[in-house]
Amino acid sequence: MILISNPMAVRNEINLIHSFFEEGLSLLHVRKPDFSKIEMAEFLHDIKLEFRDNLVLHNHHELAKDFGIERLHFSEKERNDLVDSPARFWKPCRYEYKSKSTSTHSIEDFNSLKHFDYAFLSPVFKSISKENYSPEKDLFEELKSRTNQKTKVIALGGIDSKNIREVLEKGFDDFALLGSIWKNKNPLKQFKLCQKIAHSHSQSPV
Repeated sequence: MILISNPMAVRNEINLIHSFFEEGLSLLHVRKPDFSKIEMAEFLHDIKLEFRDNLVLHNHHELAKDFGIERLHFSEKERNDLVDSPARFWKPCRYEYKSKSTSTHSIEDFNSLKHFDYAFLSPVFKSISKENYSPEKDLFEELKSRTNQKTKVIALGGIDSKNIREVLEKGFDDFALLGSIWKNKNPLKQFKLCQKIAHSHSQSPV
């Protein structure tokens, strides 16, 4: 189970992030598209050192080394730019970082990926965090055409406690949460519920 940060600042955000990690969160994608480099540095500085290894940086990749972050995420546009200009895929990204992830919105794009450990495929359901953002295709059906087995496929978009099992049972390797956590009145309670469901599924006999 992966959690993506709210794009905007959230009340008590850092304390919540620490609580999520203490409850067993494996990866937090830090996505703050409007943050300046200084704002991002301040945000990362506030996260405890013991959790830095569990952070995935979406923006200001140049800060990664300074904060001991070894996981980077590339947007669809960044990925396409890298394909057009391979020299921009700077050497540290290729050889030094623990993992690289990206975002896709079709099974064709996902199947064509190279050099990425996992990728979001979205939106699976109507988005909770974005208004008027719904799937144009049935991604469960699309997933039947998957040929890329080297890259893990992560479900994103409209995922909450009610549909986690469906996502995992229909072929996704894992899922990511955003709106279902950050828009909930009790984010930590909701996180624990989703985590419990994910754990129970992983322990179920095949």
